[in-house]
Amino acid sequence: MQSQPTNAVQAKDRNYMQLSHSLARMSRAIAQTADLCALMKVNLDAMRVLAASDAAQFMTVAMELNPDDSEEDAPRE
Repeated sequence: MQSQPTNAVQAKDRNYMQLSHSLARMSRAIAQTADLCALMKVNLDAMRVLAASDAAQFMTVAMELNPDDSEEDAPRE
């Protein structure tokens, strides 16, 4: 038997090395995607809180600027 690897064995080893590097890159990309998804969740929660706060401020200002409208809607005795 031959003690030196054949071209086919070298090609197989090279392909496995490339596969290993590709899987490592993909693993890093998936980890980065998971981190970005977690960050997006935090940002979306912050946007939800900000939107609720802005809506409350808008309603307060609208009631102060249009007091007649709210008095007309109230039942009169």
